[in-house]
Amino acid sequence: MMEYVGFIAASLTTLSFLPQTIKIIKTKDTKSISLGMYMMFVLGVAFWLIYGLYTGDMPIILANLITLILSSIILVFKLNELFGKK
Repeated sequence: MMEYVGFIAASLTTLSFLPQTIKIIKTKDTKSISLGMYMMFVLGVAFWLIYGLYTGDMPIILANLITLILSSIILVFKLNELFGKK
């Protein structure tokens, strides 16, 4: 039963990144996003993924894998905005 709770929680928190990622892909506007926050967040999610892989906890693995992909897309757009060719 608690694994289902984990999957529901993981799905909701992970999918919450989808609207923001889609918006940034469409607008390419990341001016209001903190680079420091996103760098720390992506690193934290990567460590959660490593933890999930180590413990074999599937909700943690899936949620953090998807979150890592979505948040990395946002981070790449932010880095491109700051350091890309203009």
